[in-house]
Formats: sequence, C-alpha cells, structure tokens
Amino acid sequence: MSSSSAAVDRQTQLVAASRERVCSRLSRRERLTHGSTAVLFVIAAASLAAHDLSTSRVQWLLAPLLIATVALASRVELEVGSGFASPVELVVIPMLFALPAGLVPIAVAFGLVLGQFPSYVQGKVPIQRIIVAVGNASYTLAPALIFMAFYNPGAGPGEWAVVTAIAVGAQFIADGAISTAREHFAVCVDPRSLVQPLGWIFFVDACLAPVGFAASLAGLLWTPAYLLPLPLLLLTRLFAHERSDRVSHALELSAAYRGTALLLGDVVEADDAYTGAHSRNVVDLAVAVADNMALDARSRHLTELTALLHDVGKIRIPKAIINKEGPLTAEEWTIIKTHTIHGEEFLARVGGLLTDVGHIVRCCHERYDGGGYPDGLRGSEIPIVARIVFCCDAFSAMTTTRVYQVAMSAEEAREELRQNRGSQFDPDVVDAVLAVTTP
Repeated sequence: MSSSSAAVDRQTQLVAASRERVCSRLSRRERLTHGSTAVLFVIAAASLAAHDLSTSRVQWLLAPLLIATVALASRVELEVGSGFASPVELVVIPMLFALPAGLVPIAVAFGLVLGQFPSYVQGKVPIQRIIVAVGNASYTLAPALIFMAFYNPGAGPGEWAVVTAIAVGAQFIADGAISTAREHFAVCVDPRSLVQPLGWIFFVDACLAPVGFAASLAGLLWTPAYLLPLPLLLLTRLFAHERSDRVSHALELSAAYRGTALLLGDVVEADDAYTGAHSRNVVDLAVAVADNMALDARSRHLTELTALLHDVGKIRIPKAIINKEGPLTAEEWTIIKTHTIHGEEFLARVGGLLTDVGHIVRCCHERYDGGGYPDGLRGSEIPIVARIVFCCDAFSAMTTTRVYQVAMSAEEAREELRQNRGSQFDPDVVDAVLAVTTP
C-alpha cells in the first residue's frame, strides 16, 4: 500500500471519529471544560465590546449582514483529520475593519451559533453543544486586541497589512493554545496528536486571510464590498459538500470491507470451530500488542483484519490434515504451508482493502530470521502487522489445547517466546506480547 493511500485511509478514519463525536452528547468532563471556556469567553468578549462601543460607532445595518455571513461560512466544513476547517477567516478579517474591533468576538460567536441553529432544530446536534460553538469563537479575542491596540484608520494599506499579519499570527498562537488545552481537558487528547489537524486549519486560514484583507481594502472605499467574500463562500460550500460525499463513500466502503472480513471469519469458524475461535483470540491479543507498540490507526485496523483472517486459507486444506492427531508427513506439511497463499488469493478476489490484508496474510508465517514460509522473508522485509500476528498466533496456539497438543501455561508460552526472540520472532513484538500478557 502506498504511503499516500495510507495517509488517505488514516484521514478517513479520523474524520469518521470526528463526525461521531460532533453528533454525540457531551460528557460531564466535556460540559465542564467547554462550559468554562464559553463563560470565560463571554466575559472577555463582553468587556472588549463594552470598551469599544463607548468610543466607536457601529454600522448597524452592516453588522447583522456580517454575522449572517459568519453563520454561512461556519456551515462550510472542510473536514481535515480529527476536526474541520471553516472559511470564517474570509469574514473575520473584514469584520475587524468594518466594525469596532472589540465587537468582533461577540459578533463571531453569534454567527457560529446561528450557523449551527438548523442542526440544533433538526436534532442532528445536541443543543447542549451550543457552549462548544460559543467557545469556538475564543480565537478571535487575540486579533481583536491587536486591532484595538494598533489599527489606525488614517494609515495606509502597508501599515494595515502589517497589523493584519500580526493579528492573524496572534490568532494562530491563541487558537493553538486554547484548542490544545480544551481538547486535553475535555477528552484527554494528547497535544501532539493535534499538531497535524491544527496545522491544516492554520494553513486554510493563512490562505484565506489575504482574500479577506483585499475585501477589507475594497470595503473601506465602498461599504458593500466588505461582503465580496460571499460568492467565494458559496463556491467553497459546493466543494466542501463534494468532499464530504467522497469521504462518506469511503467510510461506507470501509464498513463494507470490515463486514466482509467478519463474514469470512464466520465462514472459517463454521468450517472449523477451533480455527475460528483461535482467530478471534488472536485478534484480541494482536490489537492489544498493536496498541502497546503505538501503531498508527491504519496499521491497527490492518492488524485487526489480518488477525481475524490469517487462517482463512485453511478452508482449502483437507480436514484430515487440519485435525490429524499424529505428526504430519513431509507431503502434508507442504500442503499446510500453502494456506497463506490460498488466503491471499481469497482476499484478492474481494479486492480493495482486503487485497492489502491478503498480502500481509501471505507473510504471517515468515520467521524473523528468514526461515519461514512461503517466501523466506526476514526482518524488516516482513510487514510489521504480519510479525505481530505471527507472534500472537504462536502464543495463542501454545496456550490452547488441540487434538495433537496439550496447552502450555501462559508463563511457559512466554518463556518459549523469550527463547525464540530475535530468531523466530521480532524482538520488539515479543517484548510487546510479554508486556500485554504478563499480569
């Protein structure tokens, strides 16, 4: 599987988790975190608004139009990783020029809530998430403060560009700090996992900010020009819907692949009860090992499917050989060793993701020292998922009673892994198996 395809698959899985989370009710911890953020924001925004309204005039016709435009922009969700980016920046920059800067944070908050109002009414999003929408406007406090301190209406475009650049930079710093703290306290998200999605959001905002600045310059000459970003928002909305549809299709396809894998697992179990039960035991252990080794989301998913289907090729192996009580002959061993190839062939017929799983299934009896089958791969030539499943498969087999073998104790099986660490099994995988199986 190419690295680009793997990246797409990881992004799709993150988007799926994000969609589910946005539509779910808030936990007690989330309510406390987002509620506190919303309250603190309202206090700060109200203070800025009160200060600026006492010294500035508001264009009361323009303000509602800009708030409505924020609402429209917030409905355009460009899904990126575990979150989404909205082109609200196209409107925020003109607002900083058109309205008293201190009024912008509270106006943006109104716009974000208004944008989500249809979802609240239709029941798509729990109404309690209104506190999340309010808190999402927190990033506007920093640029508003910059404009209140440094914006001079009598200056020229050069100075305005500098102030705008500083304001956008302050926005990124504030947004990064607030979002990281909020996600950490709300759902215990590792701050490092937010680097990529926040990077995408900042990239989108950085690209849109110059367009918003250009609209602001035009608006200073002709007030309706502040709304020039509106056609671009409508176009972006169209593209966002198309991307959302593609992601939805990818999620449906992923679910179909998983369903097919589970069905094949049931077929294996129906064909041979021990093999089916054994495969499901290997799944639990292999996924735990993948988590212990901190594999990425895609590799973890492949580990689950490969562990479930690693013995699917045994359907083609005669039952007399599979269930033979005595030792196998050389000819019977040759037949047994073809089950990984048969498994790859089965899964290749399904296609898509299961083709990738099939390639890994083929490698699930390759030894770390190169003495395995069918291709004699060694070390890093063997996919990490295959190395994990191979070791977990062995541990499960050793600790299970079969027609030709009495089960070892878990400690005896662990000792066997230690003795074959670096020869039969990947040392890192052995360490992970020992870690997750040791009481």
